[in-house]
Amino acid sequence: MSLDIDQLALHQLIKRDEQNLELVLRDTLLEPAGVVVDMMAELHRVYSAKSKAYGLFSPESELAVALQNCRKGEDDFLAFSRAATGRLRDELGKYPFADGGIVLFCQYRYLAVEYLLVAVLNNLSSMRVNEQLDLSTTHYLDINHADIVARIDLTEWETNPGSKRYLTFLKGRVGRKVSDFFMDFLGASEGLDTKAQNRGLLQAVEDYAAQGELDKGERQNVRQQVYTYCNEQLQSGEEIALSALAGEIPVLGEQNFQSFAETQGYELEETFPADRSTLKQLTKFAGSGGGLTISFDAMLLGERIFWDPATDTLTIKGTPPNLRDQLQRRTSGGN
Repeated sequence: MSLDIDQLALHQLIKRDEQNLELVLRDTLLEPAGVVVDMMAELHRVYSAKSKAYGLFSPESELAVALQNCRKGEDDFLAFSRAATGRLRDELGKYPFADGGIVLFCQYRYLAVEYLLVAVLNNLSSMRVNEQLDLSTTHYLDINHADIVARIDLTEWETNPGSKRYLTFLKGRVGRKVSDFFMDFLGASEGLDTKAQNRGLLQAVEDYAAQGELDKGERQNVRQQVYTYCNEQLQSGEEIALSALAGEIPVLGEQNFQSFAETQGYELEETFPADRSTLKQLTKFAGSGGGLTISFDAMLLGERIFWDPATDTLTIKGTPPNLRDQLQRRTSGGN
């Protein structure tokens, strides 16, 4: 992995009681060698593999101003990280769910792009067996489950200030988003809406196939071609490019897909990240609720699976063998 650490600082927030978070600040940066490099490489790998939201700094962001001063050489990285951790402590104190953790600031380069990664990591305890087969307690950073992480693409931020995607972060899934306090600390707001871009792509594909007057099988072939390309981009960590996608599907009518999407008002970016859950809708129907979970291949609709919108009823012809076996055993038992 071509990851070069420029500067890395660690600090700590310790929750002493319901109202107070104690601040523990390092006086020096960590040397970028050995276990430090291994830890950062693992954090980069884990974060890069996760689904992320995109954002940008607000004009009043204190962190952005402090980071700019640091980049200009008006403040050193350690001082920047110490002051930022203090602001994070103040922001966390506003929330009843606030917990402590290890606060990490790392400026590094990966594949010619410069980043600043900021994270709050849990410091957990576990058991280990030594060479004498004695048990002892060990502490470790829970990198695999890190969910309070943001990364700023410094290269993009400084060369393209109008961008809406130079900052990425992880979003919480339940209740008030855990990421909310982190976004307030960063002074950032959401930028590029990845799910909206992918939903727009799906709608554009459907409309493109419809205006091409394709039959059912031909439409499904187009959906499959789109899914194959997008999934390959997702697997390789690359973004969807409209120009490349247009080369994967047939020209229908007088325009290729890229021209169609650009002239019909879908507001798609030239490139944007793939969203796994949205793209699955190209090849599958799925839904759950009220104790019912259903998923099936899109090609089965109208052949083995029929939907009556008037009664909101699905009719399934031919159930999977394992489901059929369960149904037979349950009904034969009279229950």
